[in-house]
Amino acid sequence: MRVVGDNVDVGIYNIREAIMIADGQGLDLVEISPSANPPVCKVIDYKKFLYEQKKKAKEIKAKTAKIVVKEIRLGPNIDDHDFNFKLKHAIRFLQDGAKVKVDVFFKGRTIIYKEKGEYVLLRFADELEEYGKVERLPKLEGKRMIMIITPKK
Repeated sequence: MRVVGDNVDVGIYNIREAIMIADGQGLDLVEISPSANPPVCKVIDYKKFLYEQKKKAKEIKAKTAKIVVKEIRLGPNIDDHDFNFKLKHAIRFLQDGAKVKVDVFFKGRTIIYKEKGEYVLLRFADELEEYGKVERLPKLEGKRMIMIITPKK
């Protein structure tokens, strides 16, 4: 096996010699690449190694962007003022970097106005075109017609 380390001469040793080298330095022998020919081991402080790995994983997790989905609910017979009010909220959400889930909820017999609901959603998407793009076109799911808009970068 090939042994590597800070204070170790890189070389090929058998297992006993490698363990003796690690014990002599008060460190641990860790197998880094078992599939290599010969296998590669490193003489390090194992607890410090685990701590650094955990620290790196935490940093990576902190750097990932958290996707927020904001929901806006409209009706098939929405008035212009209400439409513009909801539109301003959607613009602010998109500028903040959140996805916007827009849905038209059909109450009772309003389900017969599916075309109106789709028209409202497409008009909403058209108004938001400079702030975001449509990820999912309007789709009827039960009594709701749903569309998802993602922010432009």
